Amino acid sequence: MRNLKLVKSLQSSELQGPGSPQSFCVRGDAGSLLVASAYSITEYDPRTGQIVSEASLTADGFLPEDGSGVVVGVQDLAELESACLATAAGDVVLFNLNTCQLECVGSVDSGITSMSWSPDEELVILTTGQETIIMMTKDFEPITEVGIHQDNFGEGKFITVGWGKKETQFHGSEGKQAAQRKIQEVQPAVAWDDRRPRVTWRGDGQLFAVSAICPRTGSRKVRVWNREGVLQATSESINGLEQALCWKPSGSLIASTRRHPNKHSVVFMERNGLLHGDFTLPFSKDQAKVKELLWNSDSSVLAVWLEDMSAGEDGQVNSYVQLWTVGNYHWYLKQSLGFGRDPQKAPVWVCWDPVAPLRLHVITQSWTTITYDWGWITERSPGLDVTDNASVAVIDGERVLVTTFRQSVVPPPMCSFELQLKSPVNEVTFLCRPQGTNQLAALTANGQISVFSQDSGTQTDKTADGFRIVSHPLVLQKTFRLMSLQDFPLALRQLLWLQDELFLGVSPGLLPTSTTLLMLRPAQDFSDTLTISSKLEVDGVVASVVHGSQTGTVALQLEDGQIRKLLWDCPEPSLEDFCDSNGCCVSFPHPCIQTVLCSIGGEEHLLGLTERSHLYAGKTQLASNISSFAICNDFLLVTTHSHACRCLQLCTLTVKGLQEALTSDGGQNDETIRRVERGSRIVTVVPQDTRVILQMPRGNLETIHHRALVLAQLREWLDSLRFGEAFECMRKQRINLNLIYDHSPKVFLENIQTFITQLSSINHINLFLTELKEEDMTSSMYPRPQSGTVQPSQPVSKQKKVDLVCDALRNTMEAMDTNKFFLSILTAHVKKTVPELEIALQKVHELRENPPDTPGAVNAEEALKYLLFLVSVNDLYEYSLGTYDFDLVLMVAEKSQKDPKEYLPFLNMLKSLEPNYQRYTIDKHLKRYTKALIHLSKCGEEHFPEALQLVKEQKLYSEALRLYPADSTHYKDLSCAYAEHLVEQQQAEQAGLLLWRCGVLPRALQAFTSSSSWRNAICVAQQIPLPPDQLALLARDLAEKLTEQRRYSEAALLLDQYAKDCEEAILALITGAAWEEAQRLIYVHNRQDITETNLKPALLEAVSTQTTFLEAQMTTFRRHRTRLAVVRERKEKARLDVLDEDGPDCADADLYSEASSVMTGSRYSQSNSRISSRSSKNRRKAERKKLSLKEGSPMEDRALMFALVDIITMVDKMREEVHSLLKALVLFQFDKQAEKLQMTYEEALQTMEAAVPEVWPEGAQSSQAPLTGPNSTANSIMASFQQQQKPAASQQDAEIPSPPKMRNGVKWKLTILK
Repeated sequence: MRNLKLVKSLQSSELQGPGSPQSFCVRGDAGSLLVASAYSITEYDPRTGQIVSEASLTADGFLPEDGSGVVVGVQDLAELESACLATAAGDVVLFNLNTCQLECVGSVDSGITSMSWSPDEELVILTTGQETIIMMTKDFEPITEVGIHQDNFGEGKFITVGWGKKETQFHGSEGKQAAQRKIQEVQPAVAWDDRRPRVTWRGDGQLFAVSAICPRTGSRKVRVWNREGVLQATSESINGLEQALCWKPSGSLIASTRRHPNKHSVVFMERNGLLHGDFTLPFSKDQAKVKELLWNSDSSVLAVWLEDMSAGEDGQVNSYVQLWTVGNYHWYLKQSLGFGRDPQKAPVWVCWDPVAPLRLHVITQSWTTITYDWGWITERSPGLDVTDNASVAVIDGERVLVTTFRQSVVPPPMCSFELQLKSPVNEVTFLCRPQGTNQLAALTANGQISVFSQDSGTQTDKTADGFRIVSHPLVLQKTFRLMSLQDFPLALRQLLWLQDELFLGVSPGLLPTSTTLLMLRPAQDFSDTLTISSKLEVDGVVASVVHGSQTGTVALQLEDGQIRKLLWDCPEPSLEDFCDSNGCCVSFPHPCIQTVLCSIGGEEHLLGLTERSHLYAGKTQLASNISSFAICNDFLLVTTHSHACRCLQLCTLTVKGLQEALTSDGGQNDETIRRVERGSRIVTVVPQDTRVILQMPRGNLETIHHRALVLAQLREWLDSLRFGEAFECMRKQRINLNLIYDHSPKVFLENIQTFITQLSSINHINLFLTELKEEDMTSSMYPRPQSGTVQPSQPVSKQKKVDLVCDALRNTMEAMDTNKFFLSILTAHVKKTVPELEIALQKVHELRENPPDTPGAVNAEEALKYLLFLVSVNDLYEYSLGTYDFDLVLMVAEKSQKDPKEYLPFLNMLKSLEPNYQRYTIDKHLKRYTKALIHLSKCGEEHFPEALQLVKEQKLYSEALRLYPADSTHYKDLSCAYAEHLVEQQQAEQAGLLLWRCGVLPRALQAFTSSSSWRNAICVAQQIPLPPDQLALLARDLAEKLTEQRRYSEAALLLDQYAKDCEEAILALITGAAWEEAQRLIYVHNRQDITETNLKPALLEAVSTQTTFLEAQMTTFRRHRTRLAVVRERKEKARLDVLDEDGPDCADADLYSEASSVMTGSRYSQSNSRISSRSSKNRRKAERKKLSLKEGSPMEDRALMFALVDIITMVDKMREEVHSLLKALVLFQFDKQAEKLQMTYEEALQTMEAAVPEVWPEGAQSSQAPLTGPNSTANSIMASFQQQQKPAASQQDAEIPSPPKMRNGVKWKLTILK
């Protein structure tokens, strides 16, 4: 649905010469024109008006001097830097563009009728006066010469398999009489045909077609040849086929023209010569003749060059050039250039530019060259509010096809309505005034502007046949005539309708590099004539004019990318530079084919899209893969070549933020991006709506509701409390309904009644309730815009979201009308976090008992049926049973699919039971064992065994103890059962406490003894009481258990006080190294003999053991410390070597300790990879397993550090033990042994304390600073810096242990020892 809009035109009349131009072509690399006449060949640059080079064709005798010679073709040869031209006399001449020398490279005696070069300039085809084809290489070496007229069809001849005759075939709508119809004779070519062959190449240069007059029939036939000069196919005999011929560069269709008895059309043929489609030209049968057909380089536009067949009263004929495009299998006439009747202004040659696809070159009889540059544009109405119909206008000859997308989406070539004019339309524009953007003005080829607007009269929405009118067509209000501006077609371009009676147009300036801006208003004397109210000369060629709908700014873009602002709303219009907020001039780095004014972050910017799909905001490139874009309200919508449509809110972004957003890939819940079909382009966006209209490459339309637009619209509706519209939109677009609450919880809870009133439908309220989730959709599925005025929602209550909303809605509905909203009230009960099914069932039961009198109210049957829809029938049956209301149970059971034989016997059995036992049975059936126990405890003494069994089975001991008095026998029985359970659970001490308080002393004593709780055991034994001998035996048993647990002091206490065995007590203390307590008991019981026999030998043995242990630990410590230094040195060296070789991208540089570990490190790191999902304890164990002390292992340095931590910690913990031993040694005059031990231990502590800074250098725990210094390289510094950026998760395997803290505050040394 795009139109061709003239971007710029250049007319140059400086080129003059004798005679008239006969042929010309365009130099693709230089942009100059090669013009050949009967006298000379000239290279001319229309941009500068200078002749680059020129050579006479008559001086060297290539053409006669009387001007009767004819040049049949000119071709630029870029590789040879020459131009090749052919004359009708048969000469092929090369014109050297550097030396301006002419060289005849060949001659054909019979003359040359046409010349055509292949697209790759490797081959040239010449047709001769003898009706032959000569094929030559680019070096003019002949390849083959064949006759044009061949008797055979060609290599692609159709194969007939002999299935029936023509008389028996199906003839469609023509009927059976078509079989007897006589074959019409082929009519000869029209009289005005120049009878010259036409040659055209396919775009890939593999095939070419020749159209020539058949000598037998006199009609034209088309033959297709391959690159080797072999005939491939011959067209069927086609009546009325004319001379024009052009092969579509990017397709397999060959275009020509055909004159039918009742119409004149452009027809297309396939490479096999068969017809394949056509379209009708807007002329009567004998009104015009087609001189040439020309495809542009990208096959998007077909130019038709025509001329009237009959002369006017002045004896002159009109000339036309029409531009046609195709979409959805329909051909549109987009531009019509009328050159008038003046023979000097008539074009003598037309051609497309080989580089710029939409640039057309025309040269007239008077040597005037005109260059037109078009661009694709979608003409859409610029409105911003709901009054704008989102209209899109499509030009199709004398019709303007208007589609109003707000009312309906009509696929092209159909439309909402057509506007018929009297002349072909070249440009349309919508009124820029707010509230009037549906009005349209059309500029026609005859220089008139027709204004269309909505009919001010009464309009009926229904017609007589009952159909409703969706889109009211616009009505022609006025037609303005334009004063003559220029003497060539399309002198007025870039038309902009600023106000009701003010137009802005662009026309060529006084200089080729200037432009004139025209302000057009109706003349005072002639209201139907537009006159120039003011002119403004612009230094530069204006390529686009755009109006800002929000600010009214008019911006101009010049062809070099400069941007100007037009101050038009003043008596004398003027121009100024377009500046940003800092006062700096803004311009595009490259010219843009589409420009739009918009506001980004509150500042006005001009966005532009280049031919190479680069989107700019002034000088800043926003993206480089944009295929189309549009601005709607505050949103920028773009489609990309990666087949995505992005929608960004401009008020929340800066230019830099917009650039980052367009280049990012988007997250999982990114609402700004969605996938679209390949090649989709934006047609329009409906203002104040969510619809985006896309057009596919084949022409069909698709409507999408972009999630960003939908969410923005929903947020606007929710802020304005339009819950009904928001709900309907969310239903259609499948937006989670939780957003209604999550957008603003406080506002929603304050306006629940408004919400219920607007939804009105019970089904809608129920749908909202059933979709409620605890998840906050504004932080997960629909995140809020990154910046904006909307603040994140705060929790309004500590209550869960679902419960809060359900309760609030239920309370409001009950206050409004319980009967009307009864089903919704039930839904609110059921959908809570803990469903309140019992309450819901009770309400249904009450409704059954007291049915409402209100008409239309829900009855109990309907309510129960709805409840069964929400909840499983089995669950509902169980819940109803849990209410102990058998009427309710029967009501539910009757509505279920249950067989009465399944539930009636059970219900009858329950009815026959005592109430408490009945409830116990029901609760046990429902597995509500706590409630069952409560009811069973009320059933009397006879049911206690059953209760005790229930407690044991379900382990309800604590609950059961709270149900019985503490002085009852039941309490005692439950306590004993509980104690047995605790003993089984290895909690014998707690079992003993239960038994003790219940008075079961023997079992309590047994429990305390087994748990080594000796103090409680002694107390219970004293309470029993036990005889002294049994008490002593008990004490010995307990002491033995305590000794096994290395609790020597407690064991000594039992042996001394309760077993009365002082010697065993003292020996236990000596074994536990409690030297001072052992001496106390020795003197208490006067057993000094034990000092000599046991105490002193034990002291000597202890000092020897401690000294040996310390020496062994120190030896290990020194070995690990030395090895750690070596490992660190090798590792650092290896890391630097790798960095210097591989650069900073080597991610494993810090894993190298030495050469062997580089090669074999993987076998250590992979051994425990399966443990990643286990518990944290197992993961820590797995990590420690990676730390091997084996030399060369990848983490040897970490393992050494952990080993050193263990040694230091172990030695430091010996301070109290060494202090006690030293005191005992001094007491018994073992000074030498004490001095040696103290010296050994002190050396050990000092050595370890001094080693801590070496093993744990400062900063080892934090990220290392970037490695710098004279020995560093650029790679090593970069790698060191990048190492700091690594996430902590990647460093878990290389965790470094913290340095141990030594307890220097603990006093252990004896000053009496040296």
